[in-house]
Order: sequence, then C-alpha cells, then structure tokens
Amino acid sequence: MNPPRLATKNDMPRVYELIQELAIFEKEPDAVEVTVSQLIEDGFGKIPKFVCFVVEVENKVEGLALIYTRYSTWKGEVIHLEDLIVSQASRGKGLGTVLLDEVVKYGKQKGVKRISWEVLDWNEPAIEFYEKKGANVMRDWNVVQMDSIAIDKYLSRL
Repeated sequence: MNPPRLATKNDMPRVYELIQELAIFEKEPDAVEVTVSQLIEDGFGKIPKFVCFVVEVENKVEGLALIYTRYSTWKGEVIHLEDLIVSQASRGKGLGTVLLDEVVKYGKQKGVKRISWEVLDWNEPAIEFYEKKGANVMRDWNVVQMDSIAIDKYLSRL
C-alpha cells in the first residue's frame, strides 16, 4: 500500500467505480447520479467543491476519502467527510485507517473545530471502526434530507 495522496482528475473514473461499489453495499445501486465528468468539474474546476484523498494498492486506487468544508454556527469552519470508501477486495488491510488519519491531519492543519460524517445504523463494522478511532457516534441524531423531488414539491407549495 502506498501512502494516501490527493486525488487527481485521472483518478476520477476509479473514484466513480468505488462510489458505485458503495451504493451497492448500501443497498441503493441505482442512487448514484453523479458522473465522472461532474466529479472532475466539481473537484478540479475554478472553485473546487471537495478534496479527495486516495490510497493505492499495487498502483490501483483501492480507497478514498472525500471531504468538504462546512460552516457550523457553534464551531465555525468544520469538515464533512462525505465518504470513506475501501474496495471490498482491500478491506481489512488498514486502508481505512490511513485514509482517516489523512483526513484528521488535514482538518488539524486547516484548524477546524470538528470533523463530522454519517454512518448507517446497520453498518456495525464501520461503527466499531469509528468508535475505536475515538469518534463519537451520535445515535440520538437523525439525518434529514430533501432530494430533488422533495425540493421541487416544497417549492411548488410556495
């Protein structure tokens, strides 16, 4: 395994494959709407919307951590870890740890007061992993979202 590094445009097709693999794992195989070209534009355009770290095994990207900056009214600038993905074939080899290490180092370097993310309540291996790393899995909070259909419906009522 190579040390984690910042992703490049050339990594985005493999990043996309890993995103699709995650969607299948999370039982939502048809939910991915983002495209490789959108990942390239959003990550490497004039105003990048995310930072992505990747880790390779035998010169193939086998894991990624995609993060972006948010703003907390209580803390100020914080980082959101959108996804930490390790390919099924490379789990249990320490890739998740080195990626999380990289995210935490990056957050410390930026001076953020918090790094946050979500984990599915049935993904016990991930919950155990995060708790062993010292993260607080806040089981009393619920994720709230509106998809594009809900947004349109909401606006149609205004």
